[in-house]
Amino acid sequence: MEIKDCDLWRRIHKGINMAFKGEDHLDSLPLPVQRMHLIQVDSVQRWMEDLKLMTDCECMCILQSKPISAEKDEQNELILSSQYSTSDNLQLLLKRAWIISTELTKIAQKLEKNRWQRVHSMTVRVNCHVRSMINEYNAFTRSSSEEMNQLEKLLIDKCSEFTAFTERCIQIEDEQMLRSMKSCINETLTTVAQYFGQLIELVLTHEAQNLLRQIESSDSVYITESAINSLFSLTQEGTHLCRIIAKEGGVVALFKICRQDYFRCLYPQTLRTLASICCVEEGMHQLEKVDGILCLADILTDNTHSEATHAEAAAVIAQITSPHLTFTQHLSSFLENMEEIVTALVKLCQEASSGEVFLLASAALANITFFDTMACEMLLQLNAMKILLAACSDKHIVDTPYSRDQVVTILANMSVLDQCASEIIQGNGVQLLMEMLFERSSSGNSAEVAACERVQQKSAVTLARLSRDPEVADAAVKLSCIPRLIKLCRSPTERNNSDSVLVACLAALRRLAVMSPEGLEDSDFQQLVKPRLVDSFLLCTNMEESFV
Repeated sequence: MEIKDCDLWRRIHKGINMAFKGEDHLDSLPLPVQRMHLIQVDSVQRWMEDLKLMTDCECMCILQSKPISAEKDEQNELILSSQYSTSDNLQLLLKRAWIISTELTKIAQKLEKNRWQRVHSMTVRVNCHVRSMINEYNAFTRSSSEEMNQLEKLLIDKCSEFTAFTERCIQIEDEQMLRSMKSCINETLTTVAQYFGQLIELVLTHEAQNLLRQIESSDSVYITESAINSLFSLTQEGTHLCRIIAKEGGVVALFKICRQDYFRCLYPQTLRTLASICCVEEGMHQLEKVDGILCLADILTDNTHSEATHAEAAAVIAQITSPHLTFTQHLSSFLENMEEIVTALVKLCQEASSGEVFLLASAALANITFFDTMACEMLLQLNAMKILLAACSDKHIVDTPYSRDQVVTILANMSVLDQCASEIIQGNGVQLLMEMLFERSSSGNSAEVAACERVQQKSAVTLARLSRDPEVADAAVKLSCIPRLIKLCRSPTERNNSDSVLVACLAALRRLAVMSPEGLEDSDFQQLVKPRLVDSFLLCTNMEESFV
């Protein structure tokens, strides 16, 4: 019986999903943690890198995957193992795995359209890529388990069977017979994908284990640093790899490093790797078991550590307190150490020597203010409002929309406290909020545009909350906040067509209109203030429609 297309897709993706880079954990990380991972890669450069793998494959097709001679093959293995580091070899393996995953998906697409000639040629390519991947891995790996050897053999055999199967298909002209064979081809393709996924899973687990053994057993700073850097590279390949590392004890091993003075020079890269692993629930569980939050608090409060170490510790705090995470079992131990952590983070914001350090510290504070109002009270007592507002006047420290996003998040969450209004007035905070309503992206980058939208939205929310105080409302009116809010409501381009910015601006406008109704023209009052909020919202969103 022929497999349904949707079922085939589901089964193929189940088999090869972990070999994709698709599920990128960067989406779940706060922006300050992402800043270390985003690399701009020129498309031509990426094509040149991928071209080597593709041309290797074509050579293998011609040679039918056979070495020219044993002596030559041994020499090639020696060159490969000496030319690349462990990290480079793993990157080569992952690139090859990504290509194979893509090819398998394309085969399924061509099979669905009965493009038999293309299916066969792509099957030959996959066969060659699989053999190349296995040969390359065996050339640099120190040892492989019996289970891995068996999976390699199963995969190669199944790929050969798949290639032979599709070759027979291109020689058959009977459409009815081809349709009857399609279900068998689907089954074979699914099996290839499953074997491939299992092999990649086993290989990556094996490599993670090797790196963690080096970290745990070596007394050499150089070897340990190399292993940590390789481990960090693995974490950048997706959440699945982070889960593997966490399950194999990666968080435990890295916190052991953070508790040894001998390895102090490695604290920054160790903490950076921890921040990446802790984007998954398994990493959080391990952090809780080893009292990781207490260790982070000790590092943040120890003035003998470098600013780089404090900044990376703040990055871990920002990660584990991210409001996007659904698992929060670690927060009980966090609350026990919160006062020390918040105090240290405020100090780091005040003394930050660069925009990146400030971004990490302020992001951690912003996340903390989301899950406990006590944190907002602590910040008020620590004069955090004054420190953050002062930092915003220094363009070398608060130099991006991402940093302003963190600051205005803290202000918005603190604005629920009645005492906050006087702090805002004293620190010229209303002027800052007004400036944030004009936040626009200079690069057009989608991430930066989204950050600018958040800044506009949160500054409007903060104004709405603080304007319950007549003094703040009066200052906002004098600074011409009302005309700016009206323009944001009426002009979709000013708010980048953001509905969340529109709602926040309508709320702020209505609050200010109560305090200063003379600041609005009658048409603005009738359309933006008097109707129900939902009616004003619909009116403003309809302004961008075209009836041409």
